[in-house]
Amino acid sequence: MPELPEVETIRCGLEKSVKNRQIVDVVLRRGGLRAPFPQGFVKTLKNRKILRFRRRAKYILADLEGGYTWLIHLGMSGSFRTIAKKQAYKPEAHDHVIVTLDCGMRLVYNDPRRFGQMDVFPLCDEAAHKSLVHIGPEPLEKTFDGRALAQRLALKKTPIKQALLDQRVVAGIGNIYACEALYRAGISPKKIANHIKNAEAVKLAHAIKAVMREALASGGSTLRDHRQLDGSTGYFQHSFDVYGHGGQPCGDCNCKGKACVRSITQGGRTTFFCPVKQR
Repeated sequence: MPELPEVETIRCGLEKSVKNRQIVDVVLRRGGLRAPFPQGFVKTLKNRKILRFRRRAKYILADLEGGYTWLIHLGMSGSFRTIAKKQAYKPEAHDHVIVTLDCGMRLVYNDPRRFGQMDVFPLCDEAAHKSLVHIGPEPLEKTFDGRALAQRLALKKTPIKQALLDQRVVAGIGNIYACEALYRAGISPKKIANHIKNAEAVKLAHAIKAVMREALASGGSTLRDHRQLDGSTGYFQHSFDVYGHGGQPCGDCNCKGKACVRSITQGGRTTFFCPVKQR
């Protein structure tokens, strides 16, 4: 599933390509994605200008003229691409939403697994929206630091790796970046979250920020479905220290080149870690 860096990369592409364009037509090629499209979805989107794109955790939020917000979640395999006005276009099997803009460009949402989500609602209802109301702090905000993280972990009795995947603890972190941040911080993914001491929380918050910033600079990670708006892939996957490296030497520790990266299953997800460095 796309995590914060991938979603932010797509948000930036949308902001650059379709901001200030007016939606003139919306075609839904199925009744919904993970859930049905809300009643009046097409009618609410049509004839509204897209004022800007924001991101909250793994959600893209498009502010529309007239005080409405278009919420988009990419799920496991969702992606956007743009089709120029004079470019030939024949809908592909998994092109589920086709938005035509006033310049003639089409914005096409493709989602083979159909785990994505779309909604539209008044901007004033955003804070109480069921998908957003319980989301924790953004990791790249200045207010997110070791103290803030320790407070969020204080009541969590699950392993720290699973706690980081809880969007109520911190927004936008998924399996890949949880593994990488814990490796950099030298913390075992099996350690119970509320046992993380203040000094460890400081190191972990710093590692989360560093991993996220580096991934953003690389356009995110492309392991299967992630594509930027122009179809290009991210390349942070070439910088992974442990993720996907089971049975290999890790990125940088005192294991002296031994094949020390191990993998375990936690909460149905594969965790990669170095037991030499991560205690």
